Amino acid sequence: MKIKRILLVTLFTILSQTAIAQMPDMPPQGRAEVKSMNSEILGVERGYSIYLPKSYTVDEDRSFPVLYLLHGVFGDHTNWVERGHIQDVANRLIDGDEAVEMIIVMPDAGTEWDGYFNMDGWAYEDYFFEELVPYIEENYRVKTGKENTAIAGLSMGGGGATVYGQKYPEMFSTVYAMSALMTLGEGGGLNQEDPKFRELNRTVREESAVNFVANADEETVEELKSIRWFVDCGDDDFLLDANISFVEEMKEKRIPLQFRVRDGGHDWEYWHSALYIALPYVSHGFMNN
Repeated sequence: MKIKRILLVTLFTILSQTAIAQMPDMPPQGRAEVKSMNSEILGVERGYSIYLPKSYTVDEDRSFPVLYLLHGVFGDHTNWVERGHIQDVANRLIDGDEAVEMIIVMPDAGTEWDGYFNMDGWAYEDYFFEELVPYIEENYRVKTGKENTAIAGLSMGGGGATVYGQKYPEMFSTVYAMSALMTLGEGGGLNQEDPKFRELNRTVREESAVNFVANADEETVEELKSIRWFVDCGDDDFLLDANISFVEEMKEKRIPLQFRVRDGGHDWEYWHSALYIALPYVSHGFMNN
């Protein structure tokens, strides 16, 4: 019986190995990686996550458009990977021809400090445009230029993406804002006792996306019209009113945009679902340029 059992196990192993050898190669899939780079501006080693599409490793002569995807307050560069499941969503949409292959860069604006703007002692906006973007373009096969670059984000990152688009309209073809922190009134914001959060509150107040549009002159309005805008906010989100104010100012200046109010609140269930709208919308911008 023991010899028979050994023979059966051996036969099963041979058949299994033969079957595996005869299986067709699995198609490549995009992957998300967690990386870091040195920042002289911030004086720290700075983390970032990056999604590389399925053709990146098999077609070394090909370059790809890029989406910068920003996280929210109290978050970091791993959020979109671990909580937003960016790899699974992007692979599914790309495999279904609902999104083009793109590189997705997820920077860290939540370690040491929170915020996407320059603060006293923390020049994050300078880091983003003077170090991060050049680093990505030098180290990855990224198609450069406005027509190949988009930006999106949630909450604090949604506000950051919106203001970056406003201040640097020559850089981005599309801005997609999810549950965005568009503005901040006097006395509002996070813990006023913490100097880091006081700086965050100050910069969001000073960099109000709503006020930017309200005060825009004719030349600035024309620049804003060169961007494809999408505002996406849940009907139970505490930031809905601020998003509506932004949309109203955009409509007042006759700047085209898409506006969606969907069922949901200020949470990852909403932002995960938003990716299924955002990536196709960004893709259309890449394809139409």
